[in-house]
Amino acid sequence: MEPFETITSRAAPLLVDNVDTDVITPMKRVMQGREAIVKYAFEPLRFEADGTPRADFPLNDPAYADARILVVGSNFGCGSSRETAVWAVAGLGYRCVLGTGFGDIFFSNCFKNGVLPVVLSQEDFAAVAAAAEAAQELTVSLEEQIIRLPGERSLPFPVAPIRKEALRLGLDDLGLVLRRLDPIERFEARDCDARPWAHL
Repeated sequence: MEPFETITSRAAPLLVDNVDTDVITPMKRVMQGREAIVKYAFEPLRFEADGTPRADFPLNDPAYADARILVVGSNFGCGSSRETAVWAVAGLGYRCVLGTGFGDIFFSNCFKNGVLPVVLSQEDFAAVAAAAEAAQELTVSLEEQIIRLPGERSLPFPVAPIRKEALRLGLDDLGLVLRRLDPIERFEARDCDARPWAHL
């Protein structure tokens, strides 16, 4: 995965609550493979019944064509445990998703796929959403754990240290384990010497 440090980008506003994984990646597209997962991401919201892009859908707006930050409504990514939902988000170019809350499994899957999900208070979210709707640039610094808004306003955000490390190094869960393999093996050797009966 590409390491995550700092992103400066316009933020695309998808301010719809309870967008579930069936909306992000409809099952019929999941069955068609990864290319279709990305091409038809958010299909029920992005396209008309005849397949033409909906002009009123923010992710179809040319103003957000190069956005790498996605601002979402509450409970984004709820529903089934479809990792393909994160594949779709990442495949559209988004490395960071900002919202007030996410489906638990979607939130976890983001870190495994190089996407930073940030949970904001309602007040901070309102400021971020307003900037997104105005097509203003935001900066998200993982190292500092800060979102910078226009006008020098900064919003801190939490992230677990192990997840921060993984994103900054571009590692998934397995990569993190392998990175710690030498210390684990040294511990096991010391423990085997100290407690040989525990290793029979």
